[in-house]
Amino acid sequence: MLNNGAYDERFKELMQEAYQQDASEQGTADRYLLPGADRRMIANIFQSEPVQVSPEPKKIRLWPKIAVAASIAAVMGIGTLIYVNRHNKHNIETLAVNDVAPGKVGATLTLANGKKILLTDAVNGQLAREAGVKISKSKNGQLLYQVTGDGGEDKINTLTTANGETYQVRLPDGSQAWLNAASSLTYSASLIKNGNRSVKLTGEGYFEIAKDKLHPFVVETATQKVEVLGTHFNVNAYTDEAAVATSLLEGSVKVSSSSGAHMIKPGQQALNDGAGIKVVKTDVDKVVDWKDGEFNLDEVDFRTAMRKIARWYDIEVVYDKSVPENIEAWGWISRSSKLSSVLKLIENSGLVRFRIEGKKVYVFK
Repeated sequence: MLNNGAYDERFKELMQEAYQQDASEQGTADRYLLPGADRRMIANIFQSEPVQVSPEPKKIRLWPKIAVAASIAAVMGIGTLIYVNRHNKHNIETLAVNDVAPGKVGATLTLANGKKILLTDAVNGQLAREAGVKISKSKNGQLLYQVTGDGGEDKINTLTTANGETYQVRLPDGSQAWLNAASSLTYSASLIKNGNRSVKLTGEGYFEIAKDKLHPFVVETATQKVEVLGTHFNVNAYTDEAAVATSLLEGSVKVSSSSGAHMIKPGQQALNDGAGIKVVKTDVDKVVDWKDGEFNLDEVDFRTAMRKIARWYDIEVVYDKSVPENIEAWGWISRSSKLSSVLKLIENSGLVRFRIEGKKVYVFK
């Protein structure tokens, strides 16, 4: 590959050093940097015979540009790569010192009489009764409602998650709801109100609705209503997002606001910015990643991704004016990872850096 013999030997030494260093620090040398094609090229430098690399599963690549950069570095010289690797090591060590633990399963249930129950601390079993409705906590930590008699329509309950919390509830009709961080779900203990199964949502929730043709299920936010009979869908109604996003996985839903109503199909998303509703195609895997315990950030706006991260780790993100507006995030990582692991992956792009100070994360170029 290289014509100068002396330089060729030094190139190999530097490449080996960088590869071994990255492998020892990260667990696997190609976890962040090099796809299979680049590793085949490197293998040819070290050996006279090519090495066959078996197809690899989809891995974390939070910013694919790093793979391109690594390929260029391998061709043009490894010195820059070694410098970046050592520079990133210093940043990683700094982040780890001020690390933040991930969020957890937890929520607060407020009963009709104002009593608050911290579900994280509550023991399993019956928690309360609300006019013919039994409320309990299951062995796996899920909140359960069971109708045991008439009544409960005027008994309003609210399930609330703080930043860094998520929770699941089985409603009286058998429907399942998941709440993301910094969200709330308000409903009557019997769920039925004015002939509908009705809930009010702030923040973000995912719903799997039990079929009941006689009682439509209605999710109300500050700016719209979503009406279904039986389906799977997600509603993102965070006030710091540009629009309320209703995304459909199964069935069909009607999204209505003061500007009109729209029916959406699986794989579609209704975006309500207050002025009107626009229906677009969406990748539902990226929409419900939080319910599955992941951050799926493929082609997600960087600041949108950081808002998701901020809610889960209960942090404030502060941007330096040097950070570009048009950055996109890539890849996925588990929400059970510590904050430093998430930021470390992003830093490998070379596009931004982070500094953690208490509950604040500073972003700069």
